[in-house]
Amino acid sequence: MRVLILGATGRVGRHIVADGILRGCMLTALVRDPEKLSAFGDRIHILRGDALDGTAIANAVAGQDGVIHSLGVSTTRSTTLFSESTRILVAAMHQHGVRRLIAITGVGAGETRGHGGFLYDHIIYPLFTKNQYLDKEVQEAIIRNTDLDWTIVRPAPFRPGAGREEIQVATNVGNTVLRRVSPAEVARFVLDELAANRYIHATPFIGHPR
Repeated sequence: MRVLILGATGRVGRHIVADGILRGCMLTALVRDPEKLSAFGDRIHILRGDALDGTAIANAVAGQDGVIHSLGVSTTRSTTLFSESTRILVAAMHQHGVRRLIAITGVGAGETRGHGGFLYDHIIYPLFTKNQYLDKEVQEAIIRNTDLDWTIVRPAPFRPGAGREEIQVATNVGNTVLRRVSPAEVARFVLDELAANRYIHATPFIGHPR
């Protein structure tokens, strides 16, 4: 598959690139600093650009089979990066007839709020990630209101290292609490979904309960 990745230099994005290469995907990454992906050499097509630049996004989307949105921010302040980049991306996908979109948001979006375990729900979310998720709520609404073949992946709180057991996937959160998942596991789930299309128009909450 020909896949565009936004956020390829992030902690999940780099795993998507590495795993995608092993799977034989034809990957394109739009990044502000191509040097951050220099370790992958010519195994990935790298475009210099910004996710908020409509022309750059349109050029990157053209000819793709799907897009993975895995952008992140390091600030705890208010942001509109997720919603604005998604508006631009959706317009470009419609322009070029690209239908498959996988976006990574996380625990704290929609009905997953309050389902990441005590540490995340009562300390990390209110102090560090709340402002990100206010914008991710807007981002998810934009995606839901499109006619694209979308999947919104909501990972549990990130912790390094893969679990010994398979990750749990909940499309109906209910009382589910997922306390951890590794970036590598998220990348694997995203690429599996890109190939299998099991969760079209769904918001799988993924991770480990303990």
